[in-house]
Amino acid sequence: MANLADEYGTDVEIYIKALTTTIHADTPTGAPAQLHDLLEHLGLERHEYPADTPIYIWHTVPEHLDAGEQKRLATRAIPVLLLAGYEVNCTPDVFDESAYRQAVQDLRTRAGRPAVRQAPIGSPSPAAPARRTP
Repeated sequence: MANLADEYGTDVEIYIKALTTTIHADTPTGAPAQLHDLLEHLGLERHEYPADTPIYIWHTVPEHLDAGEQKRLATRAIPVLLLAGYEVNCTPDVFDESAYRQAVQDLRTRAGRPAVRQAPIGSPSPAAPARRTP
């Protein structure tokens, strides 16, 4: 099983799996549990292999969504991941510019509210945003 996050040295690689229509979000081997939890919180589904003692963990966008909504869900996750300090790469065939802009605007709106400014205990501290490769 190829792991693009390991291959490219990123925290999350978002792409369409070859010969399928499934949008994957690969994380590096040994990625922190907080990253996996955040991806699930953002609506992606966790998969593990083998199931009893996972060596390989990846996430996918739910397949019951239509293709456009799958791309929007994956794209909306990017600003949240960047804000949490993760390095993210997304292939152009998944990236949706308008969904990205809306997600950024939503984050800015929420950041303006005092109750949302504090990060929960145990979450990664925000770092300078990594490069965004659509």
